[in-house]
Amino acid sequence: MSSTTTVPEGSLSAHRRRTRHLLVCGTVAGVLFPALSFGQALTRPGFDLRRHALSSLTLGDLGWLQFVAFAGTGLLAVAFAVGLWRALRPGRAGTVGPLLVGVYGVAMVGGGIFTPDPAYGWPPGAPEGAPEHASTGTILHTVCGAGAFLSLIAAGLLFAWRFAGQRRRGWAAYSAVSGVVAFVLTALPWSEDSASIRFAVGAVLISGWLLAISWRVRDDVA
Repeated sequence: MSSTTTVPEGSLSAHRRRTRHLLVCGTVAGVLFPALSFGQALTRPGFDLRRHALSSLTLGDLGWLQFVAFAGTGLLAVAFAVGLWRALRPGRAGTVGPLLVGVYGVAMVGGGIFTPDPAYGWPPGAPEGAPEHASTGTILHTVCGAGAFLSLIAAGLLFAWRFAGQRRRGWAAYSAVSGVVAFVLTALPWSEDSASIRFAVGAVLISGWLLAISWRVRDDVA
């Protein structure tokens, strides 16, 4: 004699609602960092995106705003990763994909906690050049920044593989191109003179991808 176990419809609906709420966090995370970062970059006196990295906005009187951008985005990304875990398993990228997004979230929180050294005249009154020796905070901030970029780049390539298996060629191409372009901009050796602009563009790319994937997966959770 065999028996089957059924899940009550109400419990299933509640599970889907909770999953969708967690997936919405990815949309908010994709908007929060670029909105707060570029809003400050355009309004804080003395900040020049051609010379100063977005991460240096953590310095100065309004540095707490950029801490909110980093930490808030990171915590939202961790919640989004939980939603992805619930929505995608089992299946292609159903385990590693959410883990990579979770790593991105943790790294973003670390990027807000550990701040870079004042340099290149920012914040106002800081030395005009680079510091002779990097502080522990700068080193840890750099490690967290690299971890954030690389984990989400890897997630983009992994999701490209997932979408290809689902015959969603447009989404596969978008994820692959976003990952490759972000890698070229942030990981390959370029002139330091263009670093702040390149990393800003890379941040927009990965934030946009995070937002788009949030929408795509949430739409799949009926």
